[in-house]
Amino acid sequence: MLIFWQQRLVFLATPKAGSSAVEAALEPLAAVSVQRPAELKHVDIADFRSHVQPWLEATSGGPFTTVALMREPVEWLRSWYRFKLRDDHDDPEHPMAGIRFADFAKAYATPGGPDRLAIEGQARFLTGGGQPVDRIFRYEEIDRFVEFLEDQLDCAISLPRVNVPPSVDVDLTADEEQALRAAMDAEIALYRTL
Repeated sequence: MLIFWQQRLVFLATPKAGSSAVEAALEPLAAVSVQRPAELKHVDIADFRSHVQPWLEATSGGPFTTVALMREPVEWLRSWYRFKLRDDHDDPEHPMAGIRFADFAKAYATPGGPDRLAIEGQARFLTGGGQPVDRIFRYEEIDRFVEFLEDQLDCAISLPRVNVPPSVDVDLTADEEQALRAAMDAEIALYRTL
C-alpha cells in the first residue's frame, strides 16, 4: 500500500497484479509505503475502509481516492501458481511438488478452494462486499494506469520488471478452462466492468 498525502491518493496492492513494480517505481514519492509484512502490504478494501481510511481522513481532514489494479482472472491464477511453485523451494515438505496447473486450478474451483490455497479472490479484495476501490484499472492495460498516476503525481513514471515468476506450463484444456471460468464468475464479472 502506498499513500500519497498531498494528492489524497492511496494505491492498494492487489496480490499478483503488478503491485511490486508499482511500489518499486513510486515508493520514493509516497508519504507512506507499507511493503512488509504481506498482510499490511496487501490490505484489502474492506480493511482499508474499516481501519486505515478513518485514521487518514481524521488526520488529514479530507477524503482519499483509492486505486488498484486487477488482472484478468485466469491469468491472475496462473501467476499465483507460478508464485507458489517458486516459493515452494523453501518448504521442506514441498506441497506443490508434482502439482500441475490443471490440478491447482481444479483445487481453486472447488468450494472452499481459495481459502484452502490461501488465495483471496480479486473481487473480494477490491470490493469487500461494500464500497469498492474508487478506481480499478486492468493490469493488461497498465499504460492507462500509468497515465492516471502521471497526471495525479505530476511526474513521468517508468515501471520496472520485478518479482517475475518462473516460466512453467500453465495450459488448460478447453473443458478445464471452462470449469475454472465458471468458478471465477464473480471475478470475471467485475473484470468485464473495467
